Amino acid sequence: MKIKNKPVIVGSDASDNIPTLCRGDDNASSVSETKPASGDGSLLCDSLRGSHWPQAGSTHKATLPREARLPINRCNLPAVVLGGLTYQQYPSPLLIDGVAELHSDLFRRLNAALPEARADVFRDYMTIHFQLEWPEEMGLSGELRGRRKSRAKANYIRMIRGWSFDSDSREGAVLKGWVESRFGLMPRYHGQPLRDPAGEGYRRYQEMRSHGLYGTSALEAQFDLLYTFSQFELAQRHHGARHVTLYRGVNRLADHEVLRKGAGGHHIVLLNNLNSFTCSRERACEFGDYILEVNIPLTKIFFQCGLLPGVLQGEDEFLVIGGVVDVTLSTI
Repeated sequence: MKIKNKPVIVGSDASDNIPTLCRGDDNASSVSETKPASGDGSLLCDSLRGSHWPQAGSTHKATLPREARLPINRCNLPAVVLGGLTYQQYPSPLLIDGVAELHSDLFRRLNAALPEARADVFRDYMTIHFQLEWPEEMGLSGELRGRRKSRAKANYIRMIRGWSFDSDSREGAVLKGWVESRFGLMPRYHGQPLRDPAGEGYRRYQEMRSHGLYGTSALEAQFDLLYTFSQFELAQRHHGARHVTLYRGVNRLADHEVLRKGAGGHHIVLLNNLNSFTCSRERACEFGDYILEVNIPLTKIFFQCGLLPGVLQGEDEFLVIGGVVDVTLSTI
């Protein structure tokens, strides 16, 4: 895993901007189990200058298409900015509305904790704040508890694990819906291409999302804190870094929305609003004959499995928020 570029401002105690595997058989990436990951041994810091970023004045489509974004969202940057190619090159912190103010005690505790204890501090805070082990405190009465017991267990960990099995599942719809709500990036694929908000595919996605959210303890607010914690941890572990090089295996580039094809395997691609990547090129090769190599801003990493040990096997899985990106396409 190559972590690149300085400086960046992330992970202060008053900030919520805290910041899988490759599935090439769909347009929406999914996470799967991986072997223990490469960790931090291959960290590199270098300058953005001299890389393969498109030069100023080039005629590529760097803007997020109108049909792929909402006019409003719940963070400090509009979707047209955070989803564009310029943001990939020059990222800045993404702040979800209200998270820092509502959960300042969590960040105070994280800053005071030893590095090896921060994951436990986060888990404990989530369990208590969202009453994850006391469903009756969430409003589940005794007569309803039996029928809704499974919904009471539908927390952030269950959603991540569900995504790992199938990114087009109900859990995947909930996660994509969270990205749509917080960042204004529309899903582009969920079991089928989503191009028409009035179409059957989008209706099915909305239905799965609604079913996944029903009867849970503020599930999207749990995701807000999971993203916040991920950003905090990445900032602590990779101080000053702005990008990480990640890989995704695909079988057909045509299944993705290619906005512009360039020379030398460089293409401008519109990703789904949530995607799975890996930091291991060898692992990506297991999921497709073609490898997408992308410099991902750390601020677009929703979750990395190594940040919360035990959620998924392996530590080289990344859930990445989408948008327009410059990718390098290569073969095995």
